[in-house]
Amino acid sequence: MTDAGATLTLPDGREAHWFDTGAVQAPVVVWHHGTPSDGRIYGVLREAAVARGIRVISVARPGYPGSTRRIGRTVADSARDVLAVLDAAGVERFAAVGSSGGGPHALALAAVAGERATGVATFASLAPYDDDPEWFEGMADPSALEAAVRGLEARTRHDDEAEFDPAVFSAADWAALQGDWAEMGADAQATGEAGNEGAVDDDRAFVTDWGVDVRQITASVLIVHGDEDRMVPAGHATRLLCLLPDATSWWFADDGHVSGLRALGSALDWLLEHDLSSPSRGPVAGP
Repeated sequence: MTDAGATLTLPDGREAHWFDTGAVQAPVVVWHHGTPSDGRIYGVLREAAVARGIRVISVARPGYPGSTRRIGRTVADSARDVLAVLDAAGVERFAAVGSSGGGPHALALAAVAGERATGVATFASLAPYDDDPEWFEGMADPSALEAAVRGLEARTRHDDEAEFDPAVFSAADWAALQGDWAEMGADAQATGEAGNEGAVDDDRAFVTDWGVDVRQITASVLIVHGDEDRMVPAGHATRLLCLLPDATSWWFADDGHVSGLRALGSALDWLLEHDLSSPSRGPVAGP
């Protein structure tokens, strides 16, 4: 596996592009990227994982570079694509980590994978949509998600009609995007400029039935959220905790949407303490 990743042909003929840090006989964390992203494994994530003896696998969701689009996909549909990649990579047990738009997908993977999932950690994750107007409360710019509620065509049109609002990020977020998480910001910008299909389909998946009930999760769950998050307000973490009352929650008073990722290393330690101990069972597929 190279930094360019590899491609797996799925049973229905679509392709899934994926990345892997290697270290076959190591505990596995599946990284779920934000919206938008090409799924690459950022240097700060790679370094934190390597320091702890963890292997990281990431899969670009349908519609993102290298992965065939699937219009109408649910959050659970993307999770099942990840399971297909894990099967091909010889991975039996794993933990899931997701940031922002990756949060719902990490939760869905843990739900559909059952006992194969040892734990799940989310950063600034959306909660399932329930037609409650308060779901949007506190969002600095909810227009993309509101358009997604109106349908695929409305959400597709949105990006041609709206401009990015820098107010969605706090001062702490901008510092993170200019520091350790600069690669994430550059990736999101480049992926977004290349096309909006993946982001459109992500947003539609967030505001429709996820295709799985997160209450089915049997693994340990960690929910991390910043009180100053202006993109996905902290009320979403509260909603998740209502659905997952046994979950562990970490709240950061001064953090926003991105800056809470400073706790990534601590979250990996938490996952290691919660049974992330079984290595993958076979060789890595792909180049």
